Parts: sequence; C-alpha cells; structure tokens
Amino acid sequence: MSDCFAGAGIAFDLDGTLVDTAPDLVRALNVVVNEDGLGEVAVSDVRIMVGRGARVLIERAYAAQQRHLEPGRVDAKVARFIDVYRNGIADLSRPFSGCFAMLDKLAARGARLSVCTNKPSELADALLEALGMTARFERIIGPERTQAKKPDAAHFWSAVGDAGPNLALIGDSITDAACAKAAGVPCVILSHGYSEIPHHALGADAVLDEFGSLPDTLAELWQGRS
Repeated sequence: MSDCFAGAGIAFDLDGTLVDTAPDLVRALNVVVNEDGLGEVAVSDVRIMVGRGARVLIERAYAAQQRHLEPGRVDAKVARFIDVYRNGIADLSRPFSGCFAMLDKLAARGARLSVCTNKPSELADALLEALGMTARFERIIGPERTQAKKPDAAHFWSAVGDAGPNLALIGDSITDAACAKAAGVPCVILSHGYSEIPHHALGADAVLDEFGSLPDTLAELWQGRS
C-alpha cells in the first residue's frame, strides 16, 4: 500500500504557525511608537493581534496609550514599521519547537510542502531565507503571488499547485480555517499560534499543541475522507 503522504500537498501558514515572529514585529512596533514618545508595548499584549497586520498593530498601540494617530500619518507609520521590521527580520524570530523535524519527516515520506501566507511575499522570502528554511518548500505564496489572499481558496490552490490527491492547510487563525473550508480541504490548527478567537472555536478539523502529532493527525483525517 502506498504512503498517503506520497505527493500530498501540505500548505503552511507562516507567522504563528511555522515561526514565532511576534518578538520581531513588536520590536519594529516599539521603534515606531517610541518615535512619538509612547511607552513600549509588551509582546504578550499584541501576540494575538499579529495576524491583523501592521496597520492594526500600530493603531491599537496608539489607542491603548490614549494617543490619537491622525489618519494621514498611518500610511507613513506603516511604511516605517515595515522598513524597521525588514532590516532585522530574524533578529528575534525563531521556528516553533519541533518545526524542522516535522517538515523533514513529511518531506521524507514524499509530501510536497508550501507556504501560504498573507505576509507580504518579499518579507516571507526574507524571513525564511534568514532562518534557513527556504529550500524546504516547493512554493512560497504571499498575497502578491496569487489571485486573492486567504481566506479565499485561490490562495491555497496557488500554494499547493498540482499536488494531491491528499491535501491540507496547517495554520493558527480563523483566516486559515476559513480558507481550508472554502477549498474543501482539512485544516489543522496549532495552538501555539496567534488568534483572537480560542483555537478550538475556529472550526478546524484538528487542533494540536505540538508539531510531533501532525503526521499521524493528517493520516487520520485523510483516511476519514477517503
């Protein structure tokens, strides 16, 4: 009997799923807000909001300290944030525990791995390269490399290409769960990720606390759909 992972297409979200990027995002955020005399923001205060993007992080940081940020200045602040973040993109960011071992195990069994992220493609490329992860993926698909970003199913299909028949999306947020549902494929959520909604309430097929359980979980999900 052939291995169910042979040729399988597994797309991974990036921030909060494969890599804990919150420390570097908050590092950049604090440079931006400090320039206006605001106090530093703690990683724990914004970790769940990371998936909402730089604009929301900045606006909420100002609101939390009762400071008004004029609408006309938001774009400049976002540009400054991205510049600071890009220049130290992997200073503090690290793959979550067990990430490399899990990716290597899936690849060894014949799975075709990709990244499906709403992070700007140039930043996703830079982060994965800095962490030595680029070669592990067949495709790295940010929003500029697809017709529509997550939760649109088109993003997932751009990421997995012609892989299959077994497919899955691995993520950490409602955006990932909704994208998988739209594509009609299983979704596995990692509880270490960034979500404003409790992970077990996202409607995923499975929620895992660590990467080691992922291969067996996917095999069970695919068997249940065959």
